[in-house]
Amino acid sequence: ATSKPPVMARWSIRLPCAMLMLCARSVRTAQMARGLAAKPSRASAFARTGGLRMATVERAAGSAKLGTHGEHPAFDLVRVDTVDEYGAVCGLYKHKRTGAEVLSVIADEPNKVFGIVFRTPPADSTGVPHILEHSVLCGSRKFPTKDPFVELLKGSLQTFLNAFTYPDRTCYPVASQNLKDFYNLCHVYLDAVLHPRAVRDPLVLQQEGWHLELDAPEEPLTYKGVVYNEMKGVYSNPEAVMMRVTQQALFPDTTYGVDSGGTPSVIPELTFDAFKAFHERFYHPANSRVFFYGDDPPAARLDLLDSYLSEFGPSAPDSLVAWQPLKAEPWVIEERFPATAETADKHMVSVNWVLHDRPMSLRDTLAWGILDHLLLGTSASTLAKALTDSDLGEDLVGGGLSDELQQATFGIGLKGVKKEDMPKVESLVVDVLKQVAAEGFDPEAVAASINTVEFSLREFNTGGFPRGLSFMLGAMSEWLYDRDPLSGLRFEEPLAELKAALEKGEPVFEDLVKRTLLENGHRVTVRMVPDTELEARQLAEESDKLAAIKKSMTPEQLEAVQEATKALKARQAEADKAEDVAKLPKLGLEDLDKEGQEIPCDVRQEGPVTFLTHALPTSGIVYADVCFDAKAVSLEELPLLPLLTACFLEMGTEGKDRVKLSREIGTHTGGMGTTTLLAQPSAGGGLVSPADGIVSYVCVRGKAVVGEAARLFDLIREVATECRLDDQRRVVEMLKETVAGFRASIPAAGHTFADTRIRARHAAAAYVAEQTSGLSAFEHAKTLLKEAEEDWPALSARLQQLRAKLVAKEGMVINLTADEKTLGKAMPHAEALAAALPGAGSPVPARSPWCDAPLESVPVNEGIAVPTQVNYVGRGGALYQPGEKVPGSASVVARYLRTGYLWDTIRVMGGAYGGFCRLSPQSGLFTYLSYRDPNLKKSVDNYDGAAQHLQGLAVTEEVVAQSVIGAIGDLDRPMQPDAKGFASLQQYLVGETAGDRKALREEVLATSAKDFKALGERLEALSKEATTTVVGSRAAIEAANKELPVKLTVKECS
Repeated sequence: ATSKPPVMARWSIRLPCAMLMLCARSVRTAQMARGLAAKPSRASAFARTGGLRMATVERAAGSAKLGTHGEHPAFDLVRVDTVDEYGAVCGLYKHKRTGAEVLSVIADEPNKVFGIVFRTPPADSTGVPHILEHSVLCGSRKFPTKDPFVELLKGSLQTFLNAFTYPDRTCYPVASQNLKDFYNLCHVYLDAVLHPRAVRDPLVLQQEGWHLELDAPEEPLTYKGVVYNEMKGVYSNPEAVMMRVTQQALFPDTTYGVDSGGTPSVIPELTFDAFKAFHERFYHPANSRVFFYGDDPPAARLDLLDSYLSEFGPSAPDSLVAWQPLKAEPWVIEERFPATAETADKHMVSVNWVLHDRPMSLRDTLAWGILDHLLLGTSASTLAKALTDSDLGEDLVGGGLSDELQQATFGIGLKGVKKEDMPKVESLVVDVLKQVAAEGFDPEAVAASINTVEFSLREFNTGGFPRGLSFMLGAMSEWLYDRDPLSGLRFEEPLAELKAALEKGEPVFEDLVKRTLLENGHRVTVRMVPDTELEARQLAEESDKLAAIKKSMTPEQLEAVQEATKALKARQAEADKAEDVAKLPKLGLEDLDKEGQEIPCDVRQEGPVTFLTHALPTSGIVYADVCFDAKAVSLEELPLLPLLTACFLEMGTEGKDRVKLSREIGTHTGGMGTTTLLAQPSAGGGLVSPADGIVSYVCVRGKAVVGEAARLFDLIREVATECRLDDQRRVVEMLKETVAGFRASIPAAGHTFADTRIRARHAAAAYVAEQTSGLSAFEHAKTLLKEAEEDWPALSARLQQLRAKLVAKEGMVINLTADEKTLGKAMPHAEALAAALPGAGSPVPARSPWCDAPLESVPVNEGIAVPTQVNYVGRGGALYQPGEKVPGSASVVARYLRTGYLWDTIRVMGGAYGGFCRLSPQSGLFTYLSYRDPNLKKSVDNYDGAAQHLQGLAVTEEVVAQSVIGAIGDLDRPMQPDAKGFASLQQYLVGETAGDRKALREEVLATSAKDFKALGERLEALSKEATTTVVGSRAAIEAANKELPVKLTVKECS
């Protein structure tokens, strides 16, 4: 499962948007990261990240050893240049025959990236670019199987394999650390986009886009299709609806005024001829931007690419994205969104601008990224604080700055607003901006925001995504619009200009606010009105429309629809020809690393404190995790734990209010956060551990350059021991935000809540996870909000008692990740932190009260009713019992189910956006899950059919090898140094040894055909005991209850 990656471009700090699907798409990446800020003097803050500059030198030196960009007979070498900030040696080429542009980047990075991007501006909301993005990966000229994309998922070492649809482009990126595998991925993707089966076979559009379905004359006519159901899910999410309404209102005269993803009511207007024409018009090499990144041979890239481009000639596709002229006067629009009885009075409102109508200068672009952080980057930032402190709503809505399209936008507002307060939100936003323009920002805030942004740029930490992918998407923010692809990646010069202007006292941010916001009439206020009948009305409208279509059809036409339905299902169920499968490029078992790589970990005990260190290259940054053992926390206190950990960084401390604390964190560190680690301990030897076992720690995490290590550890001590727990107003705000967050996330990611609920009945660790992050946590948050409003002294006292139990040196683990030199300098400060922390006065309990969690109290077989047009269907239970061995082969077979049987039955034939399964070796728990699923009982039946499928499967050596290769790829996912250190910490805490990992790898490699049948036998037994949890509409759950053998108890969730 993947999500859209962070974008380096335009100096924004980006976070993944977490779609959690095998085939992701997104209209925008996530907005500026919310966290951190600053220090007293500008000059001192500007120097905080100086230690990171060495990283550039190291990267550049590594890249220089990998070769150079030279001439090629099929390409003109336009220029060779470097992006010194990232040590990247870049060659910009143009293909002689077609005019295709190529950016070839030499980097000292084994995780190689390829991508091809087409400019694809749609003219309507049929979703044609989105449907085409799905469809081109369903077979091609050289690789005519039904779904080469899935075949690659099954048996590749890919580290990224996906596609994205933006409002004006479609991206096809892949990545792998294995050179042979990398070339395989490039071949399949290039043939897919240039020669797709989809433009010759209407069945692909029917499957991936939409079709009319009719199994029998007496049955109702229905719409089916993967994208159709995906977008019904999107349009069930109020904030997603608001985002689309906002974009279309801001850009009424351009391609951004329609939905490239597709509006469900409009998608059925897409014809096969229009679908084909769109590909023909935009998927020509002349309309592409091609990207390579990594340590692979530069010349070989061009040879491979030319083998596909050479058969095309020149073309001049009309794909330019028009500029939206700016209006002179603001306006207001109103739209409705689905709501429940409990949210019937909770409106949403946001104020939004298009910032410019001509290319923005690099300095202004950088300045806007920092301005966004000043306004909204943390809960203590100027505009964010004003909105949350206003009591006009429950939580922020709108993403702030969005700058990856041709014209950047800025928007912010509130959700949970009373109808009569909507105009007040607009006035407040404008008034705060007027105050900023007149008075400017506190110099400490400016310094903190600059330091925060600069740290992120220099660190170049892209999380779980390949660095080259972020580099590519960053380049596209300029390259797509026929500008220099490298300009948007360079920040040293505009950053220096900006700092110099600020040192001179120039009102940089004040002028930007005036010019692009206050004096800009192109401002729309979007008011979203809750409608408790909208969901039912939409379903009725679709039903009436389909009934009218059916009524208008002749018997011959109805028979044709039935035959088309049968033909599609037959093709979906039909196995690919062996000779077609053989055409796909593959790895062999001989291409695998049989040993795997261990993360260095040194363990040292000092009294009650354990120190873990991981010597890894971090360019002078120290990553610290200070973890407090939670064994002393009672079950009754468990619902308070998420609130307390949020208070650490959101309430201020005894000596600093939350604004000052936030700025100090931003000035002296690269960021701080908290996380709760919950896991079932390892029993060793691949055995399932007892269900009452639990490992539980609350961690305060942070990072800083080594020169700021002392301040980092002091800040960790301060927030853990001195955070204020007496600010009723702020706690009420935080709980309102939490409740609003759950209301948004449950209908949007119901599969995660269903999964957590099913597991909670079987193991203590899963129970605690559900109580702190699942459906129960939502109920706890509502209860705590009521208590905070009506009995604050009692809640404050309980929070203080909980902190006293939790924050103690007994049982504490301090985890440090850095290079050897940095570790040596940081360790004394970590030891000083340990010495300064209070003791608990008694040893850590040997057994946590959470071990006695009342698992039997967890509800089973539930239908969680939410306002949505799709379902999230979960089913599962204990596949292995405590004391039983979970062989490594089980993960191989489970992966086969996820990328094979479930992909086919739940997604391809069922029309859901995704279907998958999860096996947890330490707990022995197994769950099936679906995402944006039009079905319910049908999916349950398909889950229970998995056992028979495995037992009757003719498992060839090729199937085994393919599944093993994919499983090894999962084990060997690349990680950034901080992620490696944290992963090693978790391995240590649960008691997993290097020997356990070695044995698991050997068992994975030794998987055989009999292991498929063995897991099938276990799944057959599970199907008799499994329970079901569904998040979906009440109507869908009640309809399914008429057929389900075990009825679901329907519960409203609002």
